[in-house]
Amino acid sequence: MHFKLIIAFVDHDKTDKIINAAREKGATGSTIISQARGKGLKHNKTFLGLDIENQRNVLLLLVEQHLSREILENISKVGEFDRDGQEGIAFQIDVEDAVGIVHQIQALETTVEKKL
Repeated sequence: MHFKLIIAFVDHDKTDKIINAAREKGATGSTIISQARGKGLKHNKTFLGLDIENQRNVLLLLVEQHLSREILENISKVGEFDRDGQEGIAFQIDVEDAVGIVHQIQALETTVEKKL
């Protein structure tokens, strides 16, 4: 089995909704790194010189490669990433090797076989 790592930067208040959307399409787990900060194309609003920005989370989803595109598209749709430039971004990268995921592989075997 080959895997992809989907990395998504999302607003804190959309995290659970996006994780649920990923699970609907076959993701078996996720890691959340909270309180991330970033700067986009547009500058954030300020109040008395302090940045006003939503708390962001970084979601890491190790997913089977045959499911990855559908998961990526679903989290983009649910997270409304294309609505404007500040809703979030997600991308996937190839994973050369992974360990400690035997239980995920067992859960995915049937799902991937049906898809193929």
